[in-house]
Amino acid sequence: MLFSAVTLFSSAAAVSAAALPSFHSKRGGSIQITPHVQYSSSIGVLGCKINTNRVAYWPEQVDCNNICVKVSANGRDVHLLKIDHSGGAHDISYDAYNYLVTGQSATENPIAGGGVAATWEDAPMSECADLLDGGKLPFAAVPATGWIYGCAADSWTAKNYAAYNIADMVCTLGVDEPCTLPPLSEGNQPICPHQAGIQTPLADHTVWNIEYPTGKLIAAV
Repeated sequence: MLFSAVTLFSSAAAVSAAALPSFHSKRGGSIQITPHVQYSSSIGVLGCKINTNRVAYWPEQVDCNNICVKVSANGRDVHLLKIDHSGGAHDISYDAYNYLVTGQSATENPIAGGGVAATWEDAPMSECADLLDGGKLPFAAVPATGWIYGCAADSWTAKNYAAYNIADMVCTLGVDEPCTLPPLSEGNQPICPHQAGIQTPLADHTVWNIEYPTGKLIAAV
């Protein structure tokens, strides 16, 4: 199942929220949010298998448990996947920013703007279930191997990830097939039906960015 950049999700695609356990130590505070256009993930999450309109790009390093955050502004709120980090700004996906400011998608009523006062708090992963394909955090198997192995065995990520033989985070190369990661005692290379990290062009998995400030859809590269 592929997620479209223009779809706002209201329910879990293939798993109930109750199926996702919560492993988070709640934090929160006040921030200035700014819009982010180009999808990326420093930990190797695949953009074609999540809702890329709901991602947080924040200064803190991504950890293995506190991946879902709730951001509120102007009487509205969104839940975001914190799967990348920034150089200092509290960026969020342009569509999420646009919704918090206007109540509308960036494809419907795009705006230009700077920092907006907001509050944030950690949220249980059950509240981000509808942002994921099948309830699992989907990784590019080869690029993400080191980060996955770095998560403690009892962390949310270690218990709730899926690895695929897709070579890049915007899903232009590879094969959409599941891979397994063996115990470190048996090696650290993903095991996939095809060669792990294969560079075959991958069709029909386009990740769409929403151009700022026009609201036009642009294929991610």
